[in-house]
Parts: sequence; C-alpha cells; structure tokens
Amino acid sequence: MRVHVSLHDVSPAFAPELEQMLALTREADVRPALLVVPDFHGGAPLARHPDFVERLRRLQEEGHEIYLHGFFHRARPTGDGPSGDGRPRGLRRVFAQRVVSGGEAEFSDVTRAEALSRLEEGERLFRDLGLRITGFIPPAWSMPPWLLGVLAARGYGFTEDHLRVYDPAHGRTRASVVLNYASRSTARMLSTVAWCRAAKHAGAVLPARIALHPKDTRHPLLVAETRRLLAWGRGHFAPTGSALLA
Repeated sequence: MRVHVSLHDVSPAFAPELEQMLALTREADVRPALLVVPDFHGGAPLARHPDFVERLRRLQEEGHEIYLHGFFHRARPTGDGPSGDGRPRGLRRVFAQRVVSGGEAEFSDVTRAEALSRLEEGERLFRDLGLRITGFIPPAWSMPPWLLGVLAARGYGFTEDHLRVYDPAHGRTRASVVLNYASRSTARMLSTVAWCRAAKHAGAVLPARIALHPKDTRHPLLVAETRRLLAWGRGHFAPTGSALLA
C-alpha cells in the first residue's frame, strides 16, 4: 500500500489554518506536498507576503515537495471571457464549477492560450521567489484532456485528476483513489467522511492520495477524521507524488 499526502490551497490567505494542518501531519510523521496558489482568488499574491514565502522555502528544504496549484484557484464569472480554443461550455462547465467545486475549477475554464500564460507566469514567479516546482495540480482536479500535452511539453513529471496520477513528460499514468473532505455544507461534509472511511480500503490495491485542505481545520469533525486517516496511512507514506507511479 502506498499513500501520498498533499496539502492544498497553500496561500497567505490561509496561513493560520496551514500551520494547524502541518501540525497534524507532523503528528503522523509525514511531510505533505504543498500545493501553492500564486494569487488565491486574486487577493493573496505571494510576492506581497515575504514571510510566508520564506516559510515555504524552509518547508521545501525540510523535504516538502511544492506543486504549482493553478494561479488564482478561481474560475471566471459565468459567461465572461472568450469562447472556443478548448474552453468548456454547457453541462461540462456546470459540472466542473458547481458540482465538483464551488466555482474554483480554474483550469477547467481556460483556453489553451490562457493555460499556457498562467503556467508561464506561475513558473516565473516561483523562480523569482526561490521555490522549486515538482508538479502541477489543477484546482478541483479538473482539467481538459489537452492540458496533459501542454504539461508534457513543459517537462512536468507529475499531475493528477480525480481518478489518476500522471507523469506527462514520460507518458505514464496510473489509477489512484482520492481521499478528501468537503466542507461547503453539512451534507457534503458527512458524505465525504463516509466516502473516506469506505474508500480507504481501496488502498490495498490502488495507490491512495490523502488531500487535505486548510478549511478542514475549522470543523472539529474533520480534524478528528483527518487524524484517523493519517493514522491509517502511517507506515505507508510515499515520499513523493511520482512514487505512486512506480
């Protein structure tokens, strides 16, 4: 059994919650990958928070991988922006933005040109800030199929969606089960708790991904469930995301 742990939505917008989540992962003796958002919802640019960036550098030196996690982690308003060139419409967009996420499936809602521009800008920003990128994860795990080719051309060795992990640069992929909690409503919270309790047993045959979110720390139930889930994975943690492809 292999279990990879990641911490999503890493941004100055959630600095206190991120420290709480890091404390939980330290209890389980695991260094989660950090999915860093360059400018969360357009209101938390990394470059304006040097202390937070320095914290990320120290965490990377301690062994935490850093993945680029979109750019804004927010989709454009309905009907706004250009159409075509790979941008979804209709039911595909409704599913990505209302069912899978609360309007945060950023890379499910971009054209090819926009995707390339945001990747380039994110990469340049991370270089300027002294952060090494070891993968790209689209917000809400939602991306059009053509994005894999874009990532491959840019040399990315790891990405993932709801069902699989990928090495775009070498054309490798593997099925994987995702274990994460949603807190947008009580019904979603309880249903995801039930899912994680049941689906973790698939880890006996598939690599598992535990995806933690800073907002989970605001709910005592999810804090308790996170502790249980990390305790279940202890002793089987994969040191890197790409290890799930081995």
